Amino acid sequence: MERTLGIFAKQPLAGRVKTRLAADSSPEWACRVCEAFLLDTLDRVRSLAVRRVLVFDPAEAQAFFRGLVGDHFELEAQAVGDLGVRLAAFFQGQFRGGARSVVSIGADSPSLPPEIIAQAFAELARADVVLGPAMDGGYYLLGCRRFVAELFQDIPWSLPEVFEATCRRIHAAQLRLALLPPWYDVDTLADWQMLRGHVAAMLSAGIDPRLPRTLALLQADAAK
Repeated sequence: MERTLGIFAKQPLAGRVKTRLAADSSPEWACRVCEAFLLDTLDRVRSLAVRRVLVFDPAEAQAFFRGLVGDHFELEAQAVGDLGVRLAAFFQGQFRGGARSVVSIGADSPSLPPEIIAQAFAELARADVVLGPAMDGGYYLLGCRRFVAELFQDIPWSLPEVFEATCRRIHAAQLRLALLPPWYDVDTLADWQMLRGHVAAMLSAGIDPRLPRTLALLQADAAK
């Protein structure tokens, strides 16, 4: 298909994922959260009429991820390097393979509605780049209509200036930018608490959050 969605994910291994959350809980708990986020995210995006690629790390975990997704997703190992190198390799490879629009997300925003991802693809009918601004100063989604190397070079990854720096690159290249509604990643204990409040409010309003594994962990955490 000409529209490609890449989901960047790490293998849930205690001590190697969600390290900021682990610092305020435990590596084992953070690993369970990581796995729940990943599985719920994969379920949520299956309804999208796009080509789905799970971009995984580490490379030797291919069998693990194939067991998770079966034939519902293609698999691609992440390139070696910082986030910019990994994103650039994915986007460049997809466009070389014939994609007309490419969108990437992570597995750190389990409550992100699939409708926002669909909106990203729709925006690429008129824009060159689409960004989903995250509340921590980064972005939770990046989409392009062609490969733009400048988006991935010399960006202060993991700092609150990522979104601002990326927007400057887009404007300097005179590209048309579309912005999506702000959303949030869950990386810290404070983020986890915000997710808990968000999900509780949805349940109170009679809205199914569509996060069965994450909801089970939130309820287990609240019962402690």
